[in-house]
Amino acid sequence: MNTDAPKIMMYEETDPVENAKARESRDRFERNWDWLEENATEVYSHRGKYLCIAGQELFVGDEVEDVIARAKAAHPEDTGLFTRYIPKERLPRIYAF
Repeated sequence: MNTDAPKIMMYEETDPVENAKARESRDRFERNWDWLEENATEVYSHRGKYLCIAGQELFVGDEVEDVIARAKAAHPEDTGLFTRYIPKERLPRIYAF
């Protein structure tokens, strides 16, 4: 066993303010996800690009840092960003074995 590995710690958050922030972020993420589903044809047409959805608005580019920066600049209040890379080719993919 590697003794140099970082330790993982878990705890239950009981602070009502922090829990409210987490729920708000989750709600914003859900709104962005719903927007993605409603606009999937447009979103998935950007093959070979990174995308970020913030404030129910799509940001597309070649660099993930760029799309996130533009999304945060346009919607600084949105803590529920959705970011993804759309592969160039539509192929079956294996994510686990």
